[in-house]
Amino acid sequence: MARKTPKENKEPPSYEWFTDMNLSLVPYWFLAFLRVVITLLPQYGYIHPDEYFQSVEIVAGDMFDIEVTRTWEFNTTFPIRSITFIYFVVGIPYSCLKYISPFMSLWFDISIRTPYMLLVLPRLFACLLSFVSDYCMYKICYLYGQNYRARLLTLASSYVTLVYGTRTFTNTAEMALNSLLLYVVAYCMCHSDQVIIQDEYLSEKYNAAGTPVERVKFYKLRSALPQHSLSLCFVVATITVIGVFNRPTFLAFAFPSVFFWLQRGLGSKIIGLGDFHLRILIFTLSGIPATVIFILIDSFYYGYLTMSEIQEMKVSLNNFVVTPLNFLKYNMNANNLSEHGLHPRCLHFLVNIPLLYNVLGLMGLGAFLSIMYRGIRRKFSDLPRVQSIIGLMTSSFIIPIIILSMFPHQEARFLIPVTLPVIFLHAQRIRHISNTEQSHHENSTTFKVTFSRGSRGSVLLTLWYFINIVLTIFFGFLHQGGIYPLSTHLASEMQLKPQVMTLHLVTSHTYSLPLFFLQLRNSKRLLFSKQTGRRYRLARQFYSYEMGSAPLEDVHRKLQTLLETYELKKTEKRLDYRLYLALPASLVEEFHITAPNSTSALQYSVVKVFYPHVSTEALPDVFHLLSDDCMNSNTEKYCEREKFYTSPFKFFSRFVQQFGLTLVRIQR
Repeated sequence: MARKTPKENKEPPSYEWFTDMNLSLVPYWFLAFLRVVITLLPQYGYIHPDEYFQSVEIVAGDMFDIEVTRTWEFNTTFPIRSITFIYFVVGIPYSCLKYISPFMSLWFDISIRTPYMLLVLPRLFACLLSFVSDYCMYKICYLYGQNYRARLLTLASSYVTLVYGTRTFTNTAEMALNSLLLYVVAYCMCHSDQVIIQDEYLSEKYNAAGTPVERVKFYKLRSALPQHSLSLCFVVATITVIGVFNRPTFLAFAFPSVFFWLQRGLGSKIIGLGDFHLRILIFTLSGIPATVIFILIDSFYYGYLTMSEIQEMKVSLNNFVVTPLNFLKYNMNANNLSEHGLHPRCLHFLVNIPLLYNVLGLMGLGAFLSIMYRGIRRKFSDLPRVQSIIGLMTSSFIIPIIILSMFPHQEARFLIPVTLPVIFLHAQRIRHISNTEQSHHENSTTFKVTFSRGSRGSVLLTLWYFINIVLTIFFGFLHQGGIYPLSTHLASEMQLKPQVMTLHLVTSHTYSLPLFFLQLRNSKRLLFSKQTGRRYRLARQFYSYEMGSAPLEDVHRKLQTLLETYELKKTEKRLDYRLYLALPASLVEEFHITAPNSTSALQYSVVKVFYPHVSTEALPDVFHLLSDDCMNSNTEKYCEREKFYTSPFKFFSRFVQQFGLTLVRIQR
């Protein structure tokens, strides 16, 4: 029996697309516009230091020759990060800024190289890159006759898209690349199924033909069928290589897609193991050009290879660096991972998937358990067909999570490339679809999926929106949200201060401060003086001391040591300085209380409080705030009356004030 395949869905006429765009897709276009708007606001939220220190901090230092923190991943002795794709995402917007800035300054006397532009331009490029996932979702749905409206709206309303999708994580690029790979493979699967069915049909007609004329007719028709076995092989291989060099974990996400591409049509009358092995060979060869390009670029960037060595023919294997290989070597060592935090291997399943996708994540895990149960019960007819789009999406959701769960260091952002599969599989289960029929062409069976407004789907949809709104606000604007305003404040102060002054910042219970916002002169680059003929470096202007979550007593001792050191330099060398402390507002009172415990008292004053700022390492003590409301009451009766009438307002005011980042000036 000939196998059923998804029918070919032609693009709708222009007037139908215009109608969709203005009616049924209006909510999607609103959310797409919102994605761009909140990128431009900008989002103050600071999800993880890697969004700065693995991308914009490095490229900004190279592009603008400014002081930055170059993390260990980009150490020339053992680099584990490829620079090529980072320069594509961040380098393009920064190059535009670099070359446009002088003209804007000359013609209009406007400086556009501001902290805002340095923050927003790469994020805007990442935001545009996130629309690759939207486009791929739309195209896959049209290929397989699925409802794209429900899925696009669900994708656009996910905080993963609104927040993670607009940040300069390498995981964000990984999500776009995985979505693109899924679309290319889905297209190849659909195309191959169509050609194979026609080929099998014509082959049967050819064998049943009674006259030579009919045989010639069917032979010519078979010969006219398009080639499909190696379709888009170079594209699939190139995307895979780009993804691996961007993040070697892309191997886990690419594995299901590449496997489904390799086994297209396997088991039919015209596709055998020979075709499978040939595809593996051609796929491997097709990935070589991109691999060579990435290795050469990284080798030049990290100084392993130079043009003089090429001209002198002094090139060996030691002149090349393969960053994905170094990445794997580093992460295979459990001792290295322990420095970044070890987590239970079930964390992805129990915490990260529900955190990222809430109700859809739980549905996805439930569907996986259902598949496991049916497999154990040997109900193989109830399982998704191996060569179907449902099988591809299910594998692309589950297999990467299983592979990444083998590593003890697990963060939620590692899983955002599975966004397209999980939404494709389960979005229609929470969203009302009016007058819409969804067809799954699985084993000649058509399923109709509809939800009424009073069904469970409406409750789940409300929950979906509520959770994503809350998490968008939290991760997009509140979490560590005071770091960027603090950076802009320090940048302004550094521009106004004298050159002989140095600024010292101690941070407590906050994330690392990105230095590229300050745009300081590069003190690490070696310069040459034509007058003296000597080499020299510029004096360093800014020093940052991270105390992490250390006790405040340790912070006091650090401040005291710095104060004594630079007071001595000020006296001996006439070098002025300013010493600051940045800590969450919820710890200011505790900082004041612990001050007498230090060796000598410090004189300090609050310069400014940056709102909003939520530090999960220093959340406000609610019970302490409640207990203080009656401390100044003279009688129990008055205390009760104050609690009833004024304490709720006092409590709310004091509670809100705790969510800020306080900048404190330290003096003797």
